[in-house]
Amino acid sequence: MVPTSPDFAADSSENFRILVVDGVSSTPRLDSWLAEQVPDLSRSRIQKLIAQGQVSVNGAVCSSKKAVLQAGDRIEIVIPAPEPLDLQPEAIPLDILYEDDSLLILNKPAGMVVHPAPGHSEGTLVHALLAHCDSLAGIGGVQRPGIVHRLDKETTGALVIAKTDLAYQHLQAQIQAKTARREYLAVVYGAPREESGTVDQPIGRHPVDRKKMAILPIEQGGRRAVTHWRIRERLGNYTLIDFELETGRTHQIRVHSTFLGHPIVGDPLYGSGRSVGVNLPGQALHAWRLRIQHPLTEQWIEAIAPLPDTFTTLVEVLRRRQA
Repeated sequence: MVPTSPDFAADSSENFRILVVDGVSSTPRLDSWLAEQVPDLSRSRIQKLIAQGQVSVNGAVCSSKKAVLQAGDRIEIVIPAPEPLDLQPEAIPLDILYEDDSLLILNKPAGMVVHPAPGHSEGTLVHALLAHCDSLAGIGGVQRPGIVHRLDKETTGALVIAKTDLAYQHLQAQIQAKTARREYLAVVYGAPREESGTVDQPIGRHPVDRKKMAILPIEQGGRRAVTHWRIRERLGNYTLIDFELETGRTHQIRVHSTFLGHPIVGDPLYGSGRSVGVNLPGQALHAWRLRIQHPLTEQWIEAIAPLPDTFTTLVEVLRRRQA
């Protein structure tokens, strides 16, 4: 297909666009062509607009994302205003590691839930983001605007937020293509024999305890999950480990660490429950480094999230014990 330029109507507004298919050498499908011509909308959002009847081809509503286009076809897109957020912004302080007009990288504290959910209707990161940024509505979903990936409530560290639909699409594509790097530090029980390794075990919802995830075969609903790990420091009968995610399943590091026989210290769901003499808010797991490519400049950004005091205290206490 020869690259084309969208023909925007002179009287079009932000919510109404007209494009004409021109110069094609093949027969592109509707969603992929629109994704190329309207880069400020993600492909998933375009597909939703098609399914909702907001896209017309030659004057007729087209609800098939796979519809084949021909040269000369006239495409009309109606982009509804973002759904109103039934959430009140809350001026919660944010530890910002990097910020520009496209994205925001912050150091999430322990105890903060990323997005609203049953039992967490206020005080979430989303509530804080709505107070910090006034343009997140409609980016990535009404209840989780701008959220590209998430961290568990008690997991601390680097988290990237998209400020525009283009940034959201680009950042999600990096995670899916495994070009974004997400590295974590964790203190685990026990001492692995090897210095490094990889866990490639599918993860799905626990068949009995719905609050937990578990190693679950693909045929039973599990999804492929891959975690790379290497030892940073041996601390007697504990170990400081560097984990790197290749995939991003719910509780992935926590489940895979337990699978190795070395659950994360302080983990209320998967840990051993043994006391370490340090008052931890939850699992000793911290997203310490995030490396992404900027959606506009394509330059690489590396954000380092300082360790929380409780994590540093834990490591120091374990070091003293073996001294």
